[in-house]
Amino acid sequence: MTIALVILAAGKGTRMNSDLPKVLHPIAQAPMLVHAMRAGSVLSPERTVIVTGHGSEAVAKVAQDEDEDARIAVQEEQLGTAHAVGQARTALDGFDGDIVVLYGDTPFLQPDTLERMVEARSRNDLVILGFEAADPARYGRLVMNGDTLERIVEFKDASDEELAITFCNSGLLACDARLLFSLIDAVENNNASGEYYLTDVVEIARNRGLNVTAVACDEAQTLGVNSRADLAAADAVFQARARAELLDMGVTLMAPETVYLAADTVIGRDTVIEPNVVFGPGVTVESGATIRAFSHLEGCHVSRGAVVGPYARLRPGAELAENTRIGNFVEIKNAEIAEGAKVNHLSYIGDASVGAATNIGAGTITCNYDGVMKHKTTIGANVFIGSNTMLVAPVTVGDGAMTATGTVVTKDVLPEALAVARAKQENKPGYARKLFDMLKAKKARRDNEA
Repeated sequence: MTIALVILAAGKGTRMNSDLPKVLHPIAQAPMLVHAMRAGSVLSPERTVIVTGHGSEAVAKVAQDEDEDARIAVQEEQLGTAHAVGQARTALDGFDGDIVVLYGDTPFLQPDTLERMVEARSRNDLVILGFEAADPARYGRLVMNGDTLERIVEFKDASDEELAITFCNSGLLACDARLLFSLIDAVENNNASGEYYLTDVVEIARNRGLNVTAVACDEAQTLGVNSRADLAAADAVFQARARAELLDMGVTLMAPETVYLAADTVIGRDTVIEPNVVFGPGVTVESGATIRAFSHLEGCHVSRGAVVGPYARLRPGAELAENTRIGNFVEIKNAEIAEGAKVNHLSYIGDASVGAATNIGAGTITCNYDGVMKHKTTIGANVFIGSNTMLVAPVTVGDGAMTATGTVVTKDVLPEALAVARAKQENKPGYARKLFDMLKAKKARRDNEA
């Protein structure tokens, strides 16, 4: 069955109290809209249409960064959900298949739920997604007669008997494209809000004698985000689910509740994650690595057997080969660290290549930025970089070479050579006492004057 996704992402989200469009607020460091798009991608849609409104350009950019083939339909006036879906008509011109309508602020749909909706659509004209609510509150109720959805009753219009129903409307649906637009054309706005509600298509379809049913999912999948509190709750739901999945996959989380994961974090089994580790976007950690406490990783790849931290920072472009060691208060940015190399403490390695089995001493800095451009440092294999070495890029240190402690390297070091570049030490007998006496006298004069 050919599928098109229509994702509604036009709302401003007034309760978010933000200049950022609601669907661009992040959960696990990915915009809510991206979560919705990834959820829908399980259906391998032929077309994906994002209906934008508030902040249309920003929303469109995020959507097309995620899927360059995504089509954008703009809802100039927010006149209700049926009106919003109707704006996708032009983008779906010539499409012959089913539409699945999703919401950009409902990020937790699971693949099996969407697949069950599509399967149910093969036997029915219209399928609505519902959920059993722990507290139905002001949700619309789904009035069922066996497998048939008779109608959706809004909270304000429900009788006492209908209010007792706990099967509620999520707003998501699946329907043949031509039929859905025909139903939408029949929707009226004769309600208190003057809006065209997508829920009205159920009654219209039933009046036409069409088969309408509802598929159930757990309530957590339908969690919508309308406020900062909702956003925090949604992020907590994501983190709990993602941590549980890692534990099931054989990853050790020493204090799961303190580990923060991004939407695309990938961690192999037998990896150990110590407390208070933060994963930003774009991180892959292979099996058997160790990420020690209070480390921050983003846009990087950590190979098997590597040890990172504690208190390490891996920035975008950091590539760690097998059995590398990145220690405390070390920052790696856009650098390749080859197999068995060590950067154990208090160093910055940026825009660099470090060869196999090389040891980087404490306090080493690759001086990669001249104020305008970045430059690369290349360090060969089996090199020993002495503590407090400054490598002024562009510069190359050959295989088996060494730098003396405190050296400032400004030109290439040949293989197996020792580089020494520091001022000559000169000891002046008695000068320390003379200097201290002078400074103490100066301080005493200042204190007296005060």
